[in-house]
Amino acid sequence: MEPEEFDSDVLRQFVLAFKKGKLKPIVKSQPVPKNNKGPVKVVVGKTFDTIVMDPKNDVLIEFYAPWCGHCKKLEPVYNELAKKYKNEKNLIIAKMDATANDVTNDHYKVEGFPTIYFAPKDKKNNPIKFEGGDRDLEHLSKFIEEHATKLSRTKEEL
Repeated sequence: MEPEEFDSDVLRQFVLAFKKGKLKPIVKSQPVPKNNKGPVKVVVGKTFDTIVMDPKNDVLIEFYAPWCGHCKKLEPVYNELAKKYKNEKNLIIAKMDATANDVTNDHYKVEGFPTIYFAPKDKKNNPIKFEGGDRDLEHLSKFIEEHATKLSRTKEEL
C-alpha cells in the first residue's frame, strides 16, 4: 500500500480490495534491460517468471550481489560458461542482482552470494542448487550436463 493520502477511507478500500484478491503485489525490480542479447541473460524482478520459469527452457541462474567478492571472481568464469553453451537452444545461462530485485518464487531461496540454481524445464518448482563443487568452468559444466533435460552433442563427444 503506497497511498498519496492516508485516512480511514483509503485504508478501508485497500482492505476490501485485498480481501477480493484485486491487488497486485509490488515487486522490487530494476528496469527490464533494453538489450539482453549477451551470452548471460540479465533477469530482473519483472522478468523472473518469463525467463526463469519458462517451461520451454532449462535455466542456470546465478543470484549475485554487485559488492560480493566471490561474485566478482565468478563473473569471468560464468561468462565463459555462457559462451560455451550459447548454441544450446533450450538452455539459458542467466544472472540476477538479488539485492535490487525480488525473487518471485519461494523455491529459489537466496541466503548467500553467489547462489546458483538449475531450473529444469519440466521441474521449475524443484530447482537444483549448485553446492559443494568449485565454481569453475569444469564443475559448472558438469553440473549443467548432469541436470540438463536436452543438450545437443558437442564436438568433444563425437
